[in-house]
Amino acid sequence: MVDVDSQIDATPPSSGGMGDLLVRFVSAVAFAGAAMIALWLGGWFWVGFVVLLAGLVLWEWNAIVSKFGISAAGEIAWQFIGALYVGAAALAMVQVRFNYDMITVMVVFIAPIVAVDVGAYFSGRLIGGPRILPSVSPSKTWAGLLGGALAASLVCIGAEFYDIGPGGYIPGFDLTGLGSAITTGCLIAVIAQSGDFFESWMKRRAGVKDSGSIMPGHGGIFDRLDGFIAVFFILFLMAVVPAYLQQV
Repeated sequence: MVDVDSQIDATPPSSGGMGDLLVRFVSAVAFAGAAMIALWLGGWFWVGFVVLLAGLVLWEWNAIVSKFGISAAGEIAWQFIGALYVGAAALAMVQVRFNYDMITVMVVFIAPIVAVDVGAYFSGRLIGGPRILPSVSPSKTWAGLLGGALAASLVCIGAEFYDIGPGGYIPGFDLTGLGSAITTGCLIAVIAQSGDFFESWMKRRAGVKDSGSIMPGHGGIFDRLDGFIAVFFILFLMAVVPAYLQQV
């Protein structure tokens, strides 16, 4: 779960070369490996991992807010907003693993968001073009957003080739789901990029480059998960809350 596109905002190091790339690679692999293990184990292992990530994100969130230069009451309000935003996303992350097996979570919930990051990174770098909000995130382009939407849509279309049944994935493609898959991929891209913009805006207001330094070569956990948090927050509002209300 690595936010590739947000790395474009970082200023390239003046030195380090292959050594810096190696640090970034090792750090990313270690983080992704820990996430995969927790996802595979499921249960309380996954709960503990998500709670740990949520706690680190909130720590970085509050550190950013403390640099806003606002009143104590304003900081408390922002901390409350952060707790709701990150907490809701964390609950959705926990819930999807309780409801589905590891492969389903990876293919349906995680892979499309990763695809947005990868697609946006490469299309933004290769095509470039007009920026979306240069005052907030100078390197985010419309080409990057379209590339991310295309990549996420392709992943969602691929997921449509399988039906989720009691025994796992059953091959079978329904053409009626093609439009739904494309729409879902585009929505995921827009939401994930919106989460990226929101975090970029917070960092610019605070005058900081990264949300933290816990991941060598990458920055903070919030930097890496801003898109995931946004998508799972919307998932919480659209799926978890209605399901809970139906049970009440």
